[in-house]
Amino acid sequence: MQFTRLPHPSPTPAERRAELIADPGFGKIFTDHMVVIDYDEDRGGWQAATIGPREPLTLDPAASVLHYAQEIFEGMKAFAHADGGLALFRPEANARRFSDSARRMAMPELPEETFLAAVREAVAADADWLPPIEGGSIYIRPFMFASEAFLGVRPAKQYKFIVLLSAAGSYFKGGVAPVKIWVAQGYVRAAPGGTGAAKTGGNYAASLVPQAQATQHGCDQVVFLDAVENRWIEELGGMNLFFVRADGSVITPPLTGTILPGITRDSLIQLLREEGLDVREEPYSLDQWRDEAQSGDLLETMACGTAAVVTPVGTVASPEGEFTIGAGGTGQLTTKIRERLVGIQRGTAPDPHGWVTRI
Repeated sequence: MQFTRLPHPSPTPAERRAELIADPGFGKIFTDHMVVIDYDEDRGGWQAATIGPREPLTLDPAASVLHYAQEIFEGMKAFAHADGGLALFRPEANARRFSDSARRMAMPELPEETFLAAVREAVAADADWLPPIEGGSIYIRPFMFASEAFLGVRPAKQYKFIVLLSAAGSYFKGGVAPVKIWVAQGYVRAAPGGTGAAKTGGNYAASLVPQAQATQHGCDQVVFLDAVENRWIEELGGMNLFFVRADGSVITPPLTGTILPGITRDSLIQLLREEGLDVREEPYSLDQWRDEAQSGDLLETMACGTAAVVTPVGTVASPEGEFTIGAGGTGQLTTKIRERLVGIQRGTAPDPHGWVTRI
């Protein structure tokens, strides 16, 4: 697909851009451009692609997404390498997951090569927005929503695919430090047969009330239990979990349709196995988490995702009390595996799997 470049009437001045990216935080500072591709079933599907100024959208109040929530998205990052170039980490996996999410939400599948081309075009246009700080990156948000104006309950016939970019620093305000987790009370993130494995906004909307509970209890994140037995660990509001045990095994909850298949999760499974660890995808209960933490059989718990990369879990809290994992700090394996993953992403460590794509 060819991309038409639209002129930007007033790009951000270099001096102002430097001020914005000096301390960007996460998800607040947006770049100048965006990619837009429209889909119209009656006009043959995907239409011409443009890259132009980031600007507000005009939507009919009857747009389907506002009523029936047909919406999906991805989260990716572009990293700086020592030679001054930029690189993506496993973008093909994001393209595949975007297609999987589209199928589950009854939306048209964007060809994966078009998804990848759109991401490359967007990053190339705004490469100067990379923050010159430790851990800085360009966060990439491809998303798609139903734009057709109608109020009937059926899949829409018109959609918009957009790629936004954001200058990004650390996901958590304190940087890489152990987080405190609150166990969701009376809420679940997803149920069997639902949309838990799709990266759709509704899943995150469902997490906001329990996340507010977590904040009220002095916690950084919320962890969800399964919808059937309210017993098995599933995932955090936006991250997968790994449990590092003293017997040399590592457990991560299995992908049964209620958990998002994280790309960082999949990468860690491979890297941990290369470290000689017995990585098992199997159920792990809240009681087991508590008991093994208290007995010393559990050494570390890691949370992982694109935004936060790999983050140690130090404390778990609920109305029944709190328990601490290990000494409550950052464990040796968490540190080692994070450094290895970040090294691959930023080009300072070997990439035997071919995960890095240069732009």
